[in-house]
Amino acid sequence: MADAAVRTKKPATSKRTPAGGAPTAAHSAAEASEPRIDVASVTDLLLGTWAQTRRDAREMIKDSAFWRIDGQPMSDHRERVLSQLHLLVEHGGSSRAFPKEYGGLEDNGANLAGFEELVLADPSLQIKSGVQWGLFGSAIYQLGTKKHWDAWLPGVIDVSLPGAFAMTETGHGSDVAAIGTTATYDPETEEFEIHTPFRGAYKDYLGNAALHGRAATVFAQLITNGVNYGVHCFFVPIRDDAGDMLPGIKSEDDGVKGGLNGIDNGRLAFDQVRVPRFNLLDRYGQVAPDGTYTSDIPSPGRRFFTMLGALVQGRVSLDGAATVGTALALHIALTYANQRRQFDSGTGTEEVVLLDYGKHQRRLLPLLAQNYAQFFAHDELLKKFDGVFSGRTDTPDEREDLETLAAALKPLSTWNALATIQEAREACGGAGFLAENRFVGLHQDLDVYVTFEGDNNVLLQLVGKRLLSDFAKQFKGADAAKLARYAVGQTAGKVFHGAGLRQLGQAVADFGSTARSVELGLREEQQHELLAGRVQQMVADLAAALRPASKLSQAEAAELFNVHQAELIEAARAHAELLQWEAFTDGVNRIADEGTKRVLTWLRDLFGLHLIEKHLAWYLINGRLSTQRAASVSRYIDRLSARLRPHAQDLVDAYGFEPEHVRAPIASGAEQQRQDEAREYYRGLKASGEMPLSEKSLKKK
Repeated sequence: MADAAVRTKKPATSKRTPAGGAPTAAHSAAEASEPRIDVASVTDLLLGTWAQTRRDAREMIKDSAFWRIDGQPMSDHRERVLSQLHLLVEHGGSSRAFPKEYGGLEDNGANLAGFEELVLADPSLQIKSGVQWGLFGSAIYQLGTKKHWDAWLPGVIDVSLPGAFAMTETGHGSDVAAIGTTATYDPETEEFEIHTPFRGAYKDYLGNAALHGRAATVFAQLITNGVNYGVHCFFVPIRDDAGDMLPGIKSEDDGVKGGLNGIDNGRLAFDQVRVPRFNLLDRYGQVAPDGTYTSDIPSPGRRFFTMLGALVQGRVSLDGAATVGTALALHIALTYANQRRQFDSGTGTEEVVLLDYGKHQRRLLPLLAQNYAQFFAHDELLKKFDGVFSGRTDTPDEREDLETLAAALKPLSTWNALATIQEAREACGGAGFLAENRFVGLHQDLDVYVTFEGDNNVLLQLVGKRLLSDFAKQFKGADAAKLARYAVGQTAGKVFHGAGLRQLGQAVADFGSTARSVELGLREEQQHELLAGRVQQMVADLAAALRPASKLSQAEAAELFNVHQAELIEAARAHAELLQWEAFTDGVNRIADEGTKRVLTWLRDLFGLHLIEKHLAWYLINGRLSTQRAASVSRYIDRLSARLRPHAQDLVDAYGFEPEHVRAPIASGAEQQRQDEAREYYRGLKASGEMPLSEKSLKKK
């Protein structure tokens, strides 16, 4: 396998490479005389545990009634998306997560799997349905009790009760604990008074707030008997059946946004609005008629995080939806690149297919590998989510792991979505800038995913703190000798840095061939060692840097932490990349078909080396790779990209998208027809003897 992946060093011949042009590469596994992947089985792998639900959702959205219409006025788009919610109800897409008693399926994993596929139809539909059932409805279900379910879930499920999820405020986004809205209990009337005390406490960016919502789940500081018990959730009606605002409720329209304009985002404010004590969603905290507060969770901090943890599905679903949206962009760009021709050699040869160019392979195929890794990692996340929310594995440790995993993966997939869609757009030139070819709309709509459900950097900071906490546990109760050994290793910069790896890195010259040494040194085990070692050393370095904090004042400790905040976030990002690589590797190792496993192993290697290349400066600074060996990583990525080029179309076809999902003319076969027509025209012209002479050919005479 190693030798096959390395191109010959012989000069290119006219048979392989037109003078001055790109290689005429094999365009398929058959042309390359290599085993072809089993496309259908790879589709099953990518669709994951809830493959049938995803297929059902894709079949449903073949109906053009679900599709986004580019350029549609915002008001029309909003009404269209609302009508699509009712279509989802008709198709049973609204009840998967809810109890069977209310017509649901109690299938949490299937619910998110089906929801994520809606991004192929219209991301506005995906997010609007997420607001209605995944946020508004889920808050009632996860934070309320049966009395609340009986009162409101039927209307939530059939959209006769559209609602908003009122957590975020203009002045506080990710910092939910500091929101300004208050809910003050009045024991004389047994009511809560919901109030917005200042402009920064307006609830903001809320789907369904500007037009369609009849109620909202409002997060506010619960105050009773003069004590603030922290953030709790309340069901608050906001409009009557005619759509008019109820007394004390103020609504503002957020107006035109950078994307997702099919959603009626807006602001809500409350002027001493009274709701019954019944309307407190009291699963985790109860208020008695006399105002006495009780909770099974005595710690205010743990209670707060338990409430927010009950709503983690938003982050889980964004990871999946971003992954599907990215796959769509790659399918379009690589299909087009396999058909579009550009530039000949200047000697009258036929123009070259874009994907035959090394740069085109290099810009798109590592992103394809990255996206495959995201699919495998997301399925692991979704399985963990389903285990916790079904109750099968619902323990405090499992919930903490779920929250950490979601906070790690959602940032990477949403950032990758924007970067990949942009690269795919540029790779398609002017055609990529046409709205009909989907890139522009996808980028606009997925842009806000990086700040939805928590800003990505804030989420990674949470992951970093968890890594530090886990690291500290390793040394809890350690004897003096162990701590001394740790200190010596840390001082020398060698903690988690085995001599064996260092020796391997420094012994490149002994192998003679740089290309061969990379193959020997960066297979699966070495990729894992480099990726995991980076995480471990980054966390160890951070732990050492922050160790003095325990002896500093609170202000000084905060300042010390702030100095190292960027490093903490980078360590968390490295951890998330490692998780994706491990999930991809686990998936590859489950494959039985030899040809499929071989190709996906190459793709996994491309992902691993892509990550290592991205962080080469770190590996060099920390002595994990020699200069020569580091330089060879990029050359090996080039070779892997060329090796995967014949399999590119199979790999994007394995996404399982049908024409109704793609809806991009440049990926419909129309480009191939244009190219065939042009080539046939010139062949006929040449055969007729009527082709004009090239001025260049005259000068050669």
